[in-house]
Amino acid sequence: MTTEQTLEPGSESSSVAEPPSDVPVLEARGLGKQFGSVVALQDVDVSLRAGEVTCVVGDNGAGKSVFIKMLCGLIRPSDGELLLDGTPTEFSSPRQARAQGIVAVYQDLALAPTMSLWRNFFMGAEPVKGWGVFQRFDVEYAKQAMQTELEKLGVELGDPDRAAHTLSGGERQGLAIARSLYYGARVLILDEPTSALGVRQSGAVLRLIRRAAQRGTAVILVTPKPQHAFWVGDRFLVFQRGRLVEDRPSETLTLESLSYLMAGGGEVDELESAIATG
Repeated sequence: MTTEQTLEPGSESSSVAEPPSDVPVLEARGLGKQFGSVVALQDVDVSLRAGEVTCVVGDNGAGKSVFIKMLCGLIRPSDGELLLDGTPTEFSSPRQARAQGIVAVYQDLALAPTMSLWRNFFMGAEPVKGWGVFQRFDVEYAKQAMQTELEKLGVELGDPDRAAHTLSGGERQGLAIARSLYYGARVLILDEPTSALGVRQSGAVLRLIRRAAQRGTAVILVTPKPQHAFWVGDRFLVFQRGRLVEDRPSETLTLESLSYLMAGGGEVDELESAIATG
């Protein structure tokens, strides 16, 4: 029987010419967002490069969520622009951003808990074989393609027929990250992937993040945990009150100095002074 299948990412027919290495994959210039009279984010300049883990940190309400939602098409900027491979671009929806390789993985992971791992992996983009009315889901191809991608990241999930709800939190993150990379994620945004995980599972997810970067993906890690950011980050973006106040490479920071910046930096000093003199 003649077989028709979706192209596996990375094959010759689906490859895209890479831009020069000195051009950021994704760049924000003067990015800002207002909700009515409320300024949620203003004047943010950021360059995201292939193979780097960029950690986005800051207190609640600092603007982190608004920033990443603008990158992946959930929120449209009020000011500034985004550049993809050096070319100005706009994303009117997450679907449009995903088509350009900008993928966000949130804490809920968008997995169907009662469905098998391989069905979750290919949800919405099922490979088929056959023609016309005789087309059907190519189960064997789906299972093998999923296992191959998981092996590239060093992820072992066991039986591909097991239901997604049987996975641990770290395993679910592994499945979601592998799925994003399989479909060609060039910028992978991870929103607090270790927030509900224990030490061992957090370590497994952080190793996956480094492996994803080693494959040439620009990874954005949003986390409230300074130690997790410090272990994997190449660059650190610190947000406070809707502004980007620090953009620092890892070699300029210690875990102590990063924790200080994440806690508010100068605001911490002011608070301590106010308490001491009160």
